[in-house]
Amino acid sequence: MSGLKLFHTTNSGVTEVTPRLAAVEADVQDLVEAHMESMLSVTFLASEYVIDCVDGGRIDSLGLDENGAPVIVEYKRGTDAGVINQGLFYMAWLMSHKDAFRSLVRDRLGASAASQILWSAPRLICVAGDFTRYDAHAVREHRRSIDLVRYRYFGSDHFGLETVASVTGHMAEAKRARRRAPGLPVRQQGGAMAELAAAVDEVLVGLGDGVTRVQRKQYRAYQRLRNFACLIPPQQTKVLVYLKADPTAVDVVPGFTRDVTGLGHHGTGDLEVQLRTERDLERAQDLFRLSYAAA
Repeated sequence: MSGLKLFHTTNSGVTEVTPRLAAVEADVQDLVEAHMESMLSVTFLASEYVIDCVDGGRIDSLGLDENGAPVIVEYKRGTDAGVINQGLFYMAWLMSHKDAFRSLVRDRLGASAASQILWSAPRLICVAGDFTRYDAHAVREHRRSIDLVRYRYFGSDHFGLETVASVTGHMAEAKRARRRAPGLPVRQQGGAMAELAAAVDEVLVGLGDGVTRVQRKQYRAYQRLRNFACLIPPQQTKVLVYLKADPTAVDVVPGFTRDVTGLGHHGTGDLEVQLRTERDLERAQDLFRLSYAAA
């Protein structure tokens, strides 16, 4: 289970510590939609999106995550056994109506974003007051990427999110493995840097529960609801990893770490880590843990 992440939401001078649920479901939806980028690293696209099917329905929130994957967010005030099935119903509709989603992305974010949608990794994020142990078990039986996220209000100033369960879609993962995407850092490709990249992969996945991988052509992302690291395909002399750690909070060492805030690069994160040897990987592990905790 991921640790609780608190978000400051108002400027009130009074802070209560007693956690509480929202008065109504819409309060949670409005708050998350207004801060979706900072809370979930998802770009907000639409609210109460009406789907055109026989049974009808409205998708609470639609978005695009930092890797370009479609995201459906469903909300419940308290505990609701139907939230997962409802979200999966909407995801099935989305995957059979890609043109509608592509058109939405094009209208909101432009043609370039619409052409780079990561259809192999659609995500369902369920935000609710709580979940049962049966919910956590159920998501592991599905072939889709699902995140169960518990929320709480803390007084009038803070809003907390806590990941209860996070599962990568098995079907998409299996397809990616069979395709062996170019630049995928695996030992079978040979070479010292490929082996180092494979060791980095093992370390990042082993940082804790709930780590999922998302493969893009230019990088592999490691997520805990949000990206905490991006591994770039190995170069001839080094392996690059981008972390969500704050560059101003660490000692930047020339030739090992670099502040890339505002600089264009593949993947996400403002701290670049340059690895050339196994020793560098050992040095980097505290930074990996720092970024993992921040996510």
